[in-house]
Amino acid sequence: MWYALASMAFAGATSVIAKYGLEGISADLGSAVRTAFVFIFMIAFAAAVVPREDFPKLTAHHYLFLALSAGTTAASWVCYYRAIQAGEVATVNLIDKGSLVVAVLLAWLLLGEKLSPRILVGCGLMIAGLVVASRK
Repeated sequence: MWYALASMAFAGATSVIAKYGLEGISADLGSAVRTAFVFIFMIAFAAAVVPREDFPKLTAHHYLFLALSAGTTAASWVCYYRAIQAGEVATVNLIDKGSLVVAVLLAWLLLGEKLSPRILVGCGLMIAGLVVASRK
């Protein structure tokens, strides 16, 4: 739970900081520069904390699905950066969080995860919030 809360805080701060970083440059250039820094930070982090015996465990399956995930991340970031450059961070970020509903649906369809009443109500509230937030 602490990691999820920390992720929420960092993700929220990321959007506002990125908006400042995009001043005077294209969203695509900004996203590319940010991605380069993320790469450097993650390689340093992995070098510091990943046990060496984990590296040989990587298989083609891992590479395939992590590469697919990276592709969807890249597409998301390109769209997101263009959106925050053109619009208000608060509105764009609220709409972007609709990805929660997509993730729940895909987890149910592809991973067989259970959809509890609590999850369904939460998704319904997210959709309602997205409708309210996206209206002018």
